[in-house]
Amino acid sequence: MTAVHTVQRGGARFYVSDDDTSIPVPGVTSILNMIPKPWLAAWQAKMAGEMAADSIADDYFVPMVKRDRRGAVDWVKGAAARHNSLRQDIGSGAHIIFEQMIRGESPDYSPVEDEYGRDIAARMPVFAAHFAEWLGLAQPTLHSAEDTAWSDRYGYAGSYDADISVRVDAETGQLSPDHGEPLRLLTDYKTGKDTYPEVAVQLTAYAYSDRLISPDGTTRPTPVFDGGAVLHVKEDGWAFKPVRISGDLHAFFLQCKEFFHAARDWEGEGRGRNRVPGLKDDLIGKPFAQSSRRAQTGTERRK
Repeated sequence: MTAVHTVQRGGARFYVSDDDTSIPVPGVTSILNMIPKPWLAAWQAKMAGEMAADSIADDYFVPMVKRDRRGAVDWVKGAAARHNSLRQDIGSGAHIIFEQMIRGESPDYSPVEDEYGRDIAARMPVFAAHFAEWLGLAQPTLHSAEDTAWSDRYGYAGSYDADISVRVDAETGQLSPDHGEPLRLLTDYKTGKDTYPEVAVQLTAYAYSDRLISPDGTTRPTPVFDGGAVLHVKEDGWAFKPVRISGDLHAFFLQCKEFFHAARDWEGEGRGRNRVPGLKDDLIGKPFAQSSRRAQTGTERRK
């Protein structure tokens, strides 16, 4: 049996097998972070702008600026991070409840607050209600949940949400527990605003792994899946969507993995005395020559 645990290194998640702790392999989601997100900067700016506008409207932002300008700036620029933190905590809580429910257990609504004092548990019943509706309609057969998919050949790993079988009508493409054809689907749960194409690459990486590892260390060969699926659950409803798993997506994932390692080689790792230099270190030397004195700025002259 092979137990698995995770470690964080340089902002990325790595999986470590107890069989060989000296060779950590990168996590699938960390590798997928290599995919560019050109819309991200505009969204972060929008979140900061909305935070500033709402704070001014509530008459507490101007006094904040007068009292602590730097703190006010940090508050505004942290708007996107606080939003992401909330959504991640909600997603983590929902995933725990979904796993409990698909295993036939009752959901645990123990009080949980995030770092900002927001009550996460109070938001969970609506997610549980939607998941219960999906369970009743889909009537899935659970093969495994929250196990680790490990690729010995390509050197990566990741934790998937559920390996299930459901019945789908071949003509309509709709769930049909009584008369549909059985499909084994590698399934991911999403609780964000939308579902994005990267989920297909994520599920493909899991499906093309060599083995699945249970929390107790039990290892078995990765089965052949008929496809992937994403269960998108939000506060206002849910949708169960098919997701393509294919060889071209796996080839793209492996390219992302190569860039993941290249980026880490460029950046290096660690800080201070423990830092492992990257390719970018020491590329630019001391000046061959420079000006004899530095010109004063306008701010310095006014002091």
